[in-house]
Amino acid sequence: MPEQSGEKSFDATPHRRQQARDKGQVAYSQDLGSAAILLVAAGLLKGFGPGIVNAAAELINRNVGEVGTLTGDRAILTGEVEKVLSGAGFALLPLMVLLMMAAAASSVFQVGFLFVPERLVPDFSRISPVAGIKRIVSLQGVMRLGFGLLKVLLVVSVAGIAIWLRRDEIMFAGALTVSQISMLLVEVTVSTLLWVGGALLVLALFDFAFQKWKHEQDLKMTHQEVKEEMKNMQGDPQIIARRRQVQRQMVMNRMSGAVPQADVVITNPTELAVAIKYEHGQMAAPVVVAKGAGVLAQRIRRLALENNIPIVERKPLAQLLYKEVEINHPVPDGSYAAVAEVLAYVYQLKGKKVPGANRRAA
Repeated sequence: MPEQSGEKSFDATPHRRQQARDKGQVAYSQDLGSAAILLVAAGLLKGFGPGIVNAAAELINRNVGEVGTLTGDRAILTGEVEKVLSGAGFALLPLMVLLMMAAAASSVFQVGFLFVPERLVPDFSRISPVAGIKRIVSLQGVMRLGFGLLKVLLVVSVAGIAIWLRRDEIMFAGALTVSQISMLLVEVTVSTLLWVGGALLVLALFDFAFQKWKHEQDLKMTHQEVKEEMKNMQGDPQIIARRRQVQRQMVMNRMSGAVPQADVVITNPTELAVAIKYEHGQMAAPVVVAKGAGVLAQRIRRLALENNIPIVERKPLAQLLYKEVEINHPVPDGSYAAVAEVLAYVYQLKGKKVPGANRRAA
């Protein structure tokens, strides 16, 4: 039995999931982020690559075209090179920002917005050589190594296929101009990145699904853990059950004293029961002395029968009084006429009169 063996066969509770999330224990695939960045980079190169190549060529021609006429002044040459590098940096800055946004979007897609300050604190146990060797030789470490080798083999194979498909263009690149070679290089690079990125994306989706499954398995709880969490969250179930039993007993005791003093019990006919009491000259209006549903309604009916209290079936009135009137509170003005009619009927059966109730009803 799972309860006896301690097997984790129960799904994690929301509280346990939140605790794990607060500690940074979430399902996350690094490969999914890498594939997203690679595909975004390929898309950016496809859209902006030719423009960047032309801008770089123009920048080099403008700043380094006269290098041959320089008199050997190293400072002048260094300044020209710095201009080229700074210009290239400014040109590539928007692309780098977009790549960073893609990486952030990948993380948000997987785990949402999550900030764990504890992860910023250095954990010196992770730099222990013994712990590192144990992680490497563990089953999880071997599986991670195998998965890494599979990724390398996949990347090399897909990249080789992508380049092989354009082998004719590459072989005849010697007859092209420098500008045409640059454009071809961009096209081949983009094509290869798209192929590799697509293959990595498929692999990363499988990895993300595995990480989700493994995370769910790690979060599963034993029967004893579920009991302990319920005890911590809501209190000891035995104490709660005992408290409810005492409360029910108190209600029963109160009914045992109140129902025999009632004038009539209005029912629904079996689901609800409301005991009404009215003393002319002492009460301004009839008062609900007891009410209940289900088992409590049956208890009220039984007490009424044992004490010869009339039971009158008025379904809408019983529902209204049970819903709107608390115990030991008078009936509302809107229901007074209907209650007075029931009281008049009951007192008529007993050969009594209720002048005050009749006048109020009139």
